[in-house]
Amino acid sequence: MAFGFCIGVALLLSLWSRAETAGIPDGVLRMECHDRYFMIAVDPSFTGDEPHFEAVDETGAYAITRQYAAQCGYSINVHPLPGHVELRASYFSCQTQNKDDEMFTFNFNLNVTQEGKEVTYPLNKTCSPSLPWSPREVTCETNYMEVSVRSEVTCPSGTKKDDWNSLKPAHRSTTSDWQVMFQTDDVQLPPMNISDARKQGYVFLLTEGRLVFRAPYGQPDSFSTEVNGVPVEAVHATIFSRQSWVVLMVDFVAACSMDEGLYHESGYMMWETPEMLYPNLDGQQVNVGLKGELVAQPVAEERGYIVGKQNNTIQICIPENAEGRYRKSAVDEDLYEFYVYHLYLEQILVDEDRVETRIRFLRTLATPLLPSPIFAENQTVLEENMFTVYLGDVPEDVQPVVLQQFSKTDAVLHYILNINYTLTVLPEKDLYYHMESVVALVTDVSPPQFDAVCTESGISFKLDHRPFDYLWEITIDSDLLTSELADQHGYIMSNDSNIQEHILEGIFGTFEIIMRDLETSEVQGSTIKTCLFSTTELIMCSTDGRMTVVADLALAIPNGNPARTNLRDKYCGPKETDGSRALFSFSLNSCGSAIKLNSENVIYQNEIFYSKKFLRPGKVVSDNATERVTMQCTYPLSGLHRLFSVYRFESDAAGIGSLLHTTHPAAGLQNPTIQPTSAYNHALQPRYNHLLQPRLLQPRLLQPRLLPQDELQYHTSLPSTLLLAMSK
Repeated sequence: MAFGFCIGVALLLSLWSRAETAGIPDGVLRMECHDRYFMIAVDPSFTGDEPHFEAVDETGAYAITRQYAAQCGYSINVHPLPGHVELRASYFSCQTQNKDDEMFTFNFNLNVTQEGKEVTYPLNKTCSPSLPWSPREVTCETNYMEVSVRSEVTCPSGTKKDDWNSLKPAHRSTTSDWQVMFQTDDVQLPPMNISDARKQGYVFLLTEGRLVFRAPYGQPDSFSTEVNGVPVEAVHATIFSRQSWVVLMVDFVAACSMDEGLYHESGYMMWETPEMLYPNLDGQQVNVGLKGELVAQPVAEERGYIVGKQNNTIQICIPENAEGRYRKSAVDEDLYEFYVYHLYLEQILVDEDRVETRIRFLRTLATPLLPSPIFAENQTVLEENMFTVYLGDVPEDVQPVVLQQFSKTDAVLHYILNINYTLTVLPEKDLYYHMESVVALVTDVSPPQFDAVCTESGISFKLDHRPFDYLWEITIDSDLLTSELADQHGYIMSNDSNIQEHILEGIFGTFEIIMRDLETSEVQGSTIKTCLFSTTELIMCSTDGRMTVVADLALAIPNGNPARTNLRDKYCGPKETDGSRALFSFSLNSCGSAIKLNSENVIYQNEIFYSKKFLRPGKVVSDNATERVTMQCTYPLSGLHRLFSVYRFESDAAGIGSLLHTTHPAAGLQNPTIQPTSAYNHALQPRYNHLLQPRLLQPRLLQPRLLPQDELQYHTSLPSTLLLAMSK
């Protein structure tokens, strides 16, 4: 198997900024917005099997315990397969900031212990539902039931919307007129006020456009039953308030299938829910999927699912090898396997008025231990006087026990196979067992070497996999190169590889990949590649105080000779020229450069001049015109610690360069009116700096931004700007 990645070169016209996920620790695997919930997945090796989350709002931070999670719309689930802990939060969870039921902002703290100290990582995300809200929606989570209904209902004449708003203070006032009445089976319980119900773990919430009711499973006022042989838990709550002679009443019903699933020997995981959990509603559509993905029934059936009805029960049959399932081998005297499915199911029902109800189920299903037999194939050839036997159907997470030992002293890899021989002593036929170790040596064990190729957009690296490559780690500078690193959008790491030489045809860029000892991190090898990248225009401001410019003078001096140009000091001419471009490279404090200083930056500025008298026939320009190109390098004062203490320029970071094309009267050069020229062909203008940006992206070319002074400004820093793309 070959492993490769590509270093791509892209044009940078503004300073890089980190992505929104900056500061999120590596242990946080994903933060995702789904249609009706927000999800965070964390690595248990980073957090422990019981991570400590806090939900945060303007009133403080609240520890998400098991009880608090069920009451407030959170669920925390440990998934050994695929090996992460998952936090899900309802869009109506307690601490969520809700804007018009269209934008939901989640704020959490993840508390972990690192090196004996408690460390808190804030995790924030804003989500917008991908689907419009139905008049009624029911969610059957793993630890609670939630119902939300549209609050814009038809009320008797004289009833005002403010009557509904009186539900808001009902959470805080023990004297509220709003009351709730629960019904179990056919028994109607005495009413209680909303605040008392909340103390018992129930939540009632009024948003901008919806009424929400939530109840943990196993509440005293809920009830369990069987419908068509399927276990069901249900809760029926009615809230009401007397407003003068009118009684306002809202009915909440949540009923959830508690089926744990059944594995069928035909190779399907089966799960059931009664079709008529909600009376007077007709089923219209079923959507199903795994890992939070929903697809329509026809699409699911194309993927091997079976969605059917039997005895007024909806049956979902998930194929054993469904995409998104997890598989694991296990040993219990013999070899077994089991499968885990994170089911996501949606039912869409309508009443006689075609008013829609959506019901969603989130369930984790697992098969029992299933036999996973391994067979042996005898390929012995008698003429060879030896046995040849192969093992077949070995699962992907099972391998024959061959030990590996690496000797650093000899640079030799030992493969060790322990064999237990069974011998028979004749004629008594007594059995004797003899253990022997067979060792095979691999002597050509050396650090991996990448094959590097220059491309139009960057440098491509490829590594052929060897079974012992795990003995080294691959780094860029001191940063470990992993697929997770490439997935972290906005993560920026420094690269000390630099641009070695500037010529008119372009830039020689060099990139280095380092191989380090896995245990000691000692450098044991590297792959270095230098490539020439062509460019139409560029400006570079080095850390050692040198400005390098390639300027396109095609429009500034049509039919002119770029070799006739000079800087402010007329003795500073170009290093190289061609038909339209000139290359200048000079020290910042030479060639007549002007220096400007403000509270934050020091600016070095110079100009390229070309006098009218050198124009060839055919150029039309006013008699007193002088064409020039202005370039400048800007350095932050904070990085110039030695500028005023020693006679040597040293900057912590490369400067920001800009090129400016102008036309001025020859006498009394005034503030210019800038005209950007068509010479800025950005598809041919890569810019390079020393920042390495690992992202799974193609190199992108950006357009220049027009500054308030109409200046086309290019931001660049040395030695190279590189985009890292990884593939396997």
